[in-house]
Amino acid sequence: MAKPQYQSMNTRLHVGRRDFLKTTSIVGAGLVLGTPTLMAQDAAQKSAPEKPRTNIDEIAAIPRTETSLPGPFPGKVVQITDEKAMVDDKPQAEVVSRMFEAGLNRLTGKTATESFDMLLSKDDVIGIKVNPVGAGLISTRLELVDAIIAWLEANGVVRGNIIIWDRFDSMLTDAGFTADRYPGIGLEGLQTMDESAAAGESEDDSRWLDADGNHVSAGLFDPEVSYWADVEAPKDKPYLNQHVFNGKDSYFGKLLTQKLTKIINVPVFKNTGNGISIATKNLGYGAICNTGRLHRPLFFDVCTEVLAFPCIRDKLVLNVVDGLRGQYDGGPMPSAEFTYTYNTLFFATDPFALDMVCHDLMVEKRKSMGIKVNEHPMFTEYLKYGQKLGLGVVGKDEIQHVQVQG
Repeated sequence: MAKPQYQSMNTRLHVGRRDFLKTTSIVGAGLVLGTPTLMAQDAAQKSAPEKPRTNIDEIAAIPRTETSLPGPFPGKVVQITDEKAMVDDKPQAEVVSRMFEAGLNRLTGKTATESFDMLLSKDDVIGIKVNPVGAGLISTRLELVDAIIAWLEANGVVRGNIIIWDRFDSMLTDAGFTADRYPGIGLEGLQTMDESAAAGESEDDSRWLDADGNHVSAGLFDPEVSYWADVEAPKDKPYLNQHVFNGKDSYFGKLLTQKLTKIINVPVFKNTGNGISIATKNLGYGAICNTGRLHRPLFFDVCTEVLAFPCIRDKLVLNVVDGLRGQYDGGPMPSAEFTYTYNTLFFATDPFALDMVCHDLMVEKRKSMGIKVNEHPMFTEYLKYGQKLGLGVVGKDEIQHVQVQG
């Protein structure tokens, strides 16, 4: 059987794609999430490669709205910790719910209802962007999503106007986001992927290619809204299976461009090499297709430039980081060896300030665990780039980091 050609997972991780697919419940995570190692190698050279052109100037020129990032609380990050949140490695729903309400209160200075009225309306179609990678280990916890949904329903949002989403439908299911668990709530993956083909176990393309040779998920992406980068994608079928399109355009899901009116971002607290995979990356790589081509030349910049598009910039109203469990090494793929109980949630309307705070905390954690940390500025330059684009506030003297111990 011919082996698939495309591999974006760094071979230095000492795990092949097929082995990874077979031994984890996160099909293709290493392939579609990528790692920053190759980019770091390039940056370490005496003359770093020139950044490819993108359409960011055109996008940045689009007029802002009153709901545009960084939202009503630029530079403010609230950290809520309660040692009772996890018991025997299981989230305690009542404690998580109290932490959620406390976080809202400290972020907005208002009650849960008043916070809702500030950020949302009962008529909004609200997308909850989870991170299902590492199901049961480091994925977004159902109990936190339950608390968010309860808050929305208490303020008049009908269940049909709440959609839990991610890029891959199978990953949502693996992480427990199912119709049985969430009756009446929308569950949408921007695309499907033939898992057996991705694992190199099948040469049958009929499950992911239609009769015209197009990916079956092609119609779920908006041909009018794309992140263009002057980087060609691989042309082989394994890449197309995972990324829907090849070429120089990464299209946004129609869910974001045509359906959702507001977004709540619920990432997890984990690293990606010497960087992080938290608020900006959860959307930067979760909202578009054809991302594999971007890993090496634009790995972190994607996290900034994708968030500059109005379908995210003007709709993202709240970020809640699930740090009930954290992962300090081995990311963005799950690694039980490096996970730990953290009992913490973070809140912000400003995802760039949030990621700057979380990056610094991640560096501290990695050092405390004996990890040799590369503190090269490239691992936070994309956050400063976000401030330059008016998407967030990341200056050390400008961030207000509020810490609350439950």
